Amino acid sequence: MTGDESSPLEVILRRDRVIGLVALLLFIACAWWYLLHGAGMPADLMSMSRVDMDMGAAGPWTAGYAWIVFIMWWVMMIAMMLPSAAPMILLYGLVSRHQEKRGATAVGSGIFLLGYLTVWGAFSLLATTLQWQLHSVALMSSMMALTNAALGGLILVAAGLYQLTPFRDACLQHCRGPMEFVSRHWMPGAAGAWKMGIRHGIHCLGCCWMLMALLFYGGVMNLYWIIGLTAYIFLEKLIPRGMLVSRLASVVLIVWGALVLAGTAGIGV
Repeated sequence: MTGDESSPLEVILRRDRVIGLVALLLFIACAWWYLLHGAGMPADLMSMSRVDMDMGAAGPWTAGYAWIVFIMWWVMMIAMMLPSAAPMILLYGLVSRHQEKRGATAVGSGIFLLGYLTVWGAFSLLATTLQWQLHSVALMSSMMALTNAALGGLILVAAGLYQLTPFRDACLQHCRGPMEFVSRHWMPGAAGAWKMGIRHGIHCLGCCWMLMALLFYGGVMNLYWIIGLTAYIFLEKLIPRGMLVSRLASVVLIVWGALVLAGTAGIGV
């Protein structure tokens, strides 16, 4: 074999990496398309005026509407989290193919992805339930934003403080080190892939659940907030100074929340 020739396995690995990347990008693109086109929300709700939002006008929730909101949350989590989780998902597929060379059965990264999305599906169910309860006590408008400024300020401060906790730091470090995760937690077979996806999803949830709570403050279907949080999560997890980005964000959130709370208390700043 000459120096510029590739083995059949190397050719397969390169092809699978390309196929896996393209499939993942298409999956993310479909999720964003769904969000950008209203996420299944009724057209009259999406066109409701700011006055309606401030008044908190909305009809009662039904099982069908709750299902739509759950799907909206889950697809939103897919759109927001998969860009930063892509390196881990692609790495799993690559290592699985290398394991095949040693005689193990190769497992597609789709099963790992399914485990990961199961965690965010569970979170979406909880978020839907919370949104339903907030709506029932008139703390959330039909435009899916909090109607109580003090509660919004508390969420901002809580999110900033959570960014500083050791637990959150540990989850972020995990998400920033896909190679270490794969080497420490590798499990063979389809069941192992699903469990690894679950484990990685739990760490990502521990890292980002409070950031997702900020959607209640900014508006669950506010695309500016969704895009901004997605970009922030991507930078925090993937750039070399991601931990510094996290610290700066915590300061911004705490100060922002304090200003909101001061305003609700009538304190001049």
